[in-house]
Amino acid sequence: MSSSGDDLFTRDDPIFENKELLEINHLPEEGRIVGRDDEISDLANAVNPAIFGQSPSNLLIYGKTGTGKSLCAKHISERLVRVAKDEGVTAEFAYVDCAQDSTETQAVQTIAHSLNDAEITDVKIPDKGLSTSTYYKRLWTVLDSQYDVVLIILDEVDKLDDDDILMQLSRAGEAGKLDHCKIGVIGISNKIKYKDRMDERVKSSLCEREFVFPPYDANQLRDIMQARSDAFKDDVLEPSVIPRAAALAAREHGDARKAIDILRYAGEIAQSNGSERVREEFVVQARERAETDRFRELIRGSTPHSRYVLQALAVLSLNTPDEDGFRTTRIYDVYEEICRQEGSDSLSLRRVRDLLKEHAFLDIIEQSRQSGGSAEGSYTEHQLLEDPDVVRKVLVETGESEPVDS
Repeated sequence: MSSSGDDLFTRDDPIFENKELLEINHLPEEGRIVGRDDEISDLANAVNPAIFGQSPSNLLIYGKTGTGKSLCAKHISERLVRVAKDEGVTAEFAYVDCAQDSTETQAVQTIAHSLNDAEITDVKIPDKGLSTSTYYKRLWTVLDSQYDVVLIILDEVDKLDDDDILMQLSRAGEAGKLDHCKIGVIGISNKIKYKDRMDERVKSSLCEREFVFPPYDANQLRDIMQARSDAFKDDVLEPSVIPRAAALAAREHGDARKAIDILRYAGEIAQSNGSERVREEFVVQARERAETDRFRELIRGSTPHSRYVLQALAVLSLNTPDEDGFRTTRIYDVYEEICRQEGSDSLSLRRVRDLLKEHAFLDIIEQSRQSGGSAEGSYTEHQLLEDPDVVRKVLVETGESEPVDS
């Protein structure tokens, strides 16, 4: 034990045994993947030819955030690599977070860099400085030099700037870019309508098999959290904690990531309170913290006017909680008042419509078309999917003024 006498840091954690099990990017062992047996089986069937060095199907996986899409895609890919090796086939997979690598050049560089063994290929993949076409040429060399088959996972594929990399990857074989290696592309999206935006040629080659992952129910969420409960010390969790967290998460979103976040935050709240046990009351506090952190992350980097528009919708939602949605013009009136309060010139109604569409794309709000009859025609209503209290709190924290009254 250190003799420094510094008591600022805790050396013996009374709550957590292995906190890593509750991190979002932690890939569980096979036995810890709960409630996705059918989906795993379907994905395995689609890529099964790869274990014999044949071309796997290209896949598109849809589903809301936290439904296990990325988890299952990585899991299947890891198992395929192992089984293919037993068959004498050299296989590997690459993972791209398209929210981070959103340009074609960034994405192809990430793929090439993650798959390249320079000692075998004698190819260098610098972080930057090459043209997109050069990165592709080096990628094809890397693939043909090292592998019989490769799976490429494009997570949040809807965040890509365009479809160009999808075209290149899905048609590499037939275009003669590769002599030997076979490629399978696994696209993952939270947007069920993402395919509608695709170029028709990409759609025909990429969407060979499509899968939709449904939200988890309360029982599945409970099992998921139970499978990770050894993140905590023995007897630290009160018996009601996991069922309560599962019920909250299932009722609101069926999102396993949020459910695990709630469990982790509840443990951290117990720590900060000096409690020896994680109590049920901490779960409610943890849920509020998880929602706040998630929304803060969603709007990070957004423009002031993007936030003013959200603020306007939050004001309407708080002041008239019985209404399910609000027309664009009504939101615009409150938005203009917020702009006056902030001493800022308001944007046009058309631009505010665009900002509302962007928020809908991020699943912050939901848009629905309504019919006003022959007199009014159709119009769009907007509804916050986030808790308006959470929206208001985060906007105030991040520098916006108190919302005005509508």
